[in-house]
Amino acid sequence: QVQLVESGGGLVQTGGSLRLSCAASVGTFSNYAMGWFRQAPGKEREFVALINLNGATTYYADSAKGRFKISRDNGENRLYLQLNSLKPEDTAVYYCVADPRGPEPKWGQGTQVTVAS
Repeated sequence: QVQLVESGGGLVQTGGSLRLSCAASVGTFSNYAMGWFRQAPGKEREFVALINLNGATTYYADSAKGRFKISRDNGENRLYLQLNSLKPEDTAVYYCVADPRGPEPKWGQGTQVTVAS
């Protein structure tokens, strides 16, 4: 059974940084592509970043390119998202997801990121 627990969210000023973490309890973490999505109030959940099994390949939404960095530690079963140069429009609940492009993605409970203007 897959369990994902996000942490690291909080309140930050515009231009600030946060590092989100996702602790994964899965059979074999390195068997899963992993990703981050976010959902702002009143909006649909949207893709933020994706990382492949060994961390060698990453993909970003246009809104995240150049500011966010996704990474993983397969030895520690952890996924990370470094958020830099944050803007008020980045305010959202950020979700960790295992196998985001598979038939049954597994989601964490989310962590709130609030960027004050």
